Amino acid sequence: MKIAILGAGAWGTALAINLSTNHQVTLWTRDQNQLAELVALRVNQRYLPDLFLPDSLKLTSELNLAIKNAEFVLIAVPVSGLRELLQKISAIDKTLPIILGCKGFETQSSLLPHQIVHEVYSKTAPCGILSGPSFAQEVAQGLPTALTLASDDNKFFRDIIRAIHTACLRIYSSNDVIGVETGGAIKNVIAIATGISDGLKLGNNARAALITRGLAEITRLGVALGGCRETFMGLAGIGDLILTCTGDMSRNRQVGMMLAAGQLLPDILQKIGHVAEGVHTAREAERMSRHFKIEMPVTQGVCSIIYEEVPAEIVVKKILEREPKTEFDR
Repeated sequence: MKIAILGAGAWGTALAINLSTNHQVTLWTRDQNQLAELVALRVNQRYLPDLFLPDSLKLTSELNLAIKNAEFVLIAVPVSGLRELLQKISAIDKTLPIILGCKGFETQSSLLPHQIVHEVYSKTAPCGILSGPSFAQEVAQGLPTALTLASDDNKFFRDIIRAIHTACLRIYSSNDVIGVETGGAIKNVIAIATGISDGLKLGNNARAALITRGLAEITRLGVALGGCRETFMGLAGIGDLILTCTGDMSRNRQVGMMLAAGQLLPDILQKIGHVAEGVHTAREAERMSRHFKIEMPVTQGVCSIIYEEVPAEIVVKKILEREPKTEFDR
């Protein structure tokens, strides 16, 4: 297939490398300096410095050239840049199927990525969500990975799944767009909390408890938004959550560990050099928890540490001192 991947960060580059094995892929970046480096070195020095770009992979900073002959567009930019990019695609006057590889809620509007597509781009163009436990480095290396592609348009995306599914990039289908998106968004917040716990050396028991109770928060919000409960037991739910909370390559976990060490958020984000979506998602998730009147104490604790600069030790103590609860929501 002819595929346009928009966004040359770690995830977009990894997917471009992986999919170039069997497809005609064009990778787009808006940054002219980055494009010049990619063309000259055939390496994404900032995000995947140890991996070469295949000779077959086309590179461009011209959006119209990237999507001109594409059969579908895979967007791998941060949620904060999604609306602007979709507006630019709309201006080209070519309606294409969209696969979203971004995770989180839009700041202020609290919209999920597919909702931004419907608002800005098209309510009728096929739109899918690609999510699941996947570090970019391993996807680029061709290591075994399983993902979920969720869409309301099952017929169209069934064909795409057949095309991009391989032994090392297994794609499972779902029609629960909201559930898959919510799982991919909130797991980043829980990963920050787990990083804080690990940074404070609270132990493996605490980590397991945080992941489990974090899953309960993800499920509560996801169901409130209209997602299916079983989705959170799958790849886009607990699978992605476990990876992001425990893997050393997790940016959000790194943020949590640095917060536990007393470092300031601006300094942390500068050191990481990548987008940590959980930082922005935490505030939107906390806002929605109030709107739906659901309990999300871990998420609220992360917000207190990030936005109110409450010491991590105090937040942890407050969570631990909560009244006993029944384990499952009724």
